Amino acid sequence: MPHYRSVGDVPPKRHTQHRGPDGELLFEELMGEEGFSSDSSLLYHRFIPSAVAASRVWELPDQALTPNHPLLPRHLSTHALSFDEGTDAVTGRRLLLGNADVRISYVVADATSPLYRNGIGDECLFVEDGSGVLETVFGDLAFGPGDYLVVPRATTHRIVPDGPARIYAIEGNSHITPPKRYLSRFGQLLEHAPYCERDLRGPVWHNPEPSSDGAGDDGFDVLIKHRVSGLPGGIGGTVHTLPHHPFDVAGWDGCLYPYAFNVADFMPITGKVHQPPPVHQVFEGVNFVICNFVPRKVDYHPLSIPVPYYHSNVDSDEVMFYVAGDYEARKGSGIAQGSITLHPGGHPHGPQPGAYERSIGAEFFDELAVMVDTFRPIDLGEAGRASDDGVYASSWSRGDRGDGAVTEEGAG
Repeated sequence: MPHYRSVGDVPPKRHTQHRGPDGELLFEELMGEEGFSSDSSLLYHRFIPSAVAASRVWELPDQALTPNHPLLPRHLSTHALSFDEGTDAVTGRRLLLGNADVRISYVVADATSPLYRNGIGDECLFVEDGSGVLETVFGDLAFGPGDYLVVPRATTHRIVPDGPARIYAIEGNSHITPPKRYLSRFGQLLEHAPYCERDLRGPVWHNPEPSSDGAGDDGFDVLIKHRVSGLPGGIGGTVHTLPHHPFDVAGWDGCLYPYAFNVADFMPITGKVHQPPPVHQVFEGVNFVICNFVPRKVDYHPLSIPVPYYHSNVDSDEVMFYVAGDYEARKGSGIAQGSITLHPGGHPHGPQPGAYERSIGAEFFDELAVMVDTFRPIDLGEAGRASDDGVYASSWSRGDRGDGAVTEEGAG
């Protein structure tokens, strides 16, 4: 996030003495990326941020991955997954898909999460439904349906839903940023970008008082996801018990902080003929990209075919999460709200039978989907295996009348 902000009480010069209203020295923390050679922020704490009273292992939910072998396109249904009442958006995540670069999970959360810090990479949380507040050491971000919440690596935070919230969690092993082609060499979003700085919401900061909210007998537990060799995916969990609440910041400034972007503010790029998937890109990480397909006018060449051509993205696996509307190219395949399709590299994919012809003459598509393309093969997590319908791969071979209805002889 390359846009400078300064909030609360910060000194005129960095790395100099800074005291609170009571005269006590505040503790400066430099939070920086890429070996302090990229974006950073300075936070001024009332207490020593390194203090740890105790530690123990946090047993993460199942992180095991199973290869997509034999190679098949797959249809997963997130709405078929079960979540108990009292589930939170950190410990309740169920792993759908993942590889060495990115993990995709899903959760329906109605309880406040523990304090949490991802020490592996940035997180991009897409809110399918529900509302609440992302509370962070930088301040609070209110969220609602359609929001992306981009949380920098090692940001201490918790998720407080107002009621049941459906969250599609994309966890990188890297930083997640706007695409480089949208940015000037100084980091400003350029004129051809499908969104701009006005669309991004930073955290609302407030001067916190020392709090006992969330305290246990020994202090405040913070769950940390971090790298551990020898465990599935190289991922482990630790609980640090702090002697003080981590939201003790008197002020901060810099260019590194969480922010929100609502998908409704994405300005789709359209053309006379069908545009390739990169025009839908919204974010990127190392070896993966995030795109969104939003309601939009479609191709206006007199001979255009608005649904996608059949395509082989030879370097990527494609993961599409269907959020709302009626996704034109998938009619007749069982795809519905909450569905995920996995189209692996090595398999040409595209519209369902009949969709090609039906789309001719269409002027507008009412559809909303989030896509993650990975540049290394993506594997199935426990929730992916549990929600796979097992029949999607045959959907292009079924008989179809051209209106999306499957004929009896083609249904098998």
